[in-house]
Amino acid sequence: METRDTAVTLSEAEVSMVEPELIRQARGLRGEGWGLRRIARELGLARNTVRRYLRGGEAAEVQTRPRAWRLDGERRALAIELFETTAEGNAVVVAELLAQAGVEASVRTVQRVLQPRRREKEAAQVATVRFETEPGHQMQVDFGEKWVWIAGQRVKVHLLAAVLGYSRRIFVKAFLSERQDDWREGIAAGFRHFGGVPQAVLGDNARALVLERDAGTGHVRFNPAYLQFCRDWGVTPRACGPYRARTKGKVESGVKYTKRNGLAGRRFASFAELERHLAAWCARVDARVHKTTHERPTERFEAAERAALQPLPTSHLVTRDRRLGRRVSSDSFVDVDTVRYSVPHRLVRDRVEVLVREDCVRIFHGTILVAEHRRSSEPHTTVIDRSHLDGLWRRAATPPTPPEPSPLQALGRSLDDYAAVVGGTR
Repeated sequence: METRDTAVTLSEAEVSMVEPELIRQARGLRGEGWGLRRIARELGLARNTVRRYLRGGEAAEVQTRPRAWRLDGERRALAIELFETTAEGNAVVVAELLAQAGVEASVRTVQRVLQPRRREKEAAQVATVRFETEPGHQMQVDFGEKWVWIAGQRVKVHLLAAVLGYSRRIFVKAFLSERQDDWREGIAAGFRHFGGVPQAVLGDNARALVLERDAGTGHVRFNPAYLQFCRDWGVTPRACGPYRARTKGKVESGVKYTKRNGLAGRRFASFAELERHLAAWCARVDARVHKTTHERPTERFEAAERAALQPLPTSHLVTRDRRLGRRVSSDSFVDVDTVRYSVPHRLVRDRVEVLVREDCVRIFHGTILVAEHRRSSEPHTTVIDRSHLDGLWRRAATPPTPPEPSPLQALGRSLDDYAAVVGGTR
């Protein structure tokens, strides 16, 4: 079967054929050595059309479309019905089902017939109604990943972004992992950054937040630790629908903007420098005019949202309380998120329990606290308490003390000199 010209409309039973003069021009240009692509571009024809007529097709007044190239009337309606039902959106299956029904049509023809319907379905799935929240009502949160050069090493950094739904103020915090404690610590840091607590926090269905969701009823069972965290802070947890990340589009855009604009290909001398850069970048973004609200987030926040936020808790709330089992390495360290913390050397190869808090790391041997360090975020670094290594280092041998000089040596001569004069020996 010859290849059909893609420029022809499928629904027409008959189409006007290419004018004979164009065919003669195409053959003339071919005789001069022109290629098909160049001829098609010169004459404004499809390349397959030029190829067909250069192979011997004759110009005529009307070109009748072969049956396999068209689906009209009832056949078109049948193809769309099969596409919506039995074929479940698969054009190849539609072509097979049509063949079983005695309708001759190529897969490509079926795809072209179904293309408008496919576009309608895709548009319906993508289309989103922008939902604007009241001041202080909602904060959206999400994590993103990016490889960043820190201190000459390529490190995967996990970025928690938080965006206030009304003012669009943004907060970004970097982590070396994306666990439950990281979510809680990042969200709490967002509350402190904004100076208050919104009524609800909208996240996705990450395992750290959501254990399961009933597809029928939409009921969400949140992770107990996350649910308790929200109760402590007086905020209501929300989760967007599965595969509906656009529900939290404000923070989705914030994560992308952080990776592409905030970090891009920048390099940092340390993790602390990265944190300082993100803080300064968030302040600059909040001072710019937002494309949707046409206001600066800081001004919009001060005008209406700051007063609508709930006050921060008066007492300190623990957001990170992670317990890990570790075996002490042969060089007296335990590893936590690429950071190594020293342990008394007598515990080498023993099992210990590591308690990781926001600002400190405590290490227990049984019930006894054997080490406590300030928590570090610098990747691939070591935190050492020198007392843990006492007795492990070998002391250098002390050189012998030279004898005290004799009174005669103090005068500038040795005893051997005097022995030589008197003819004796020492």
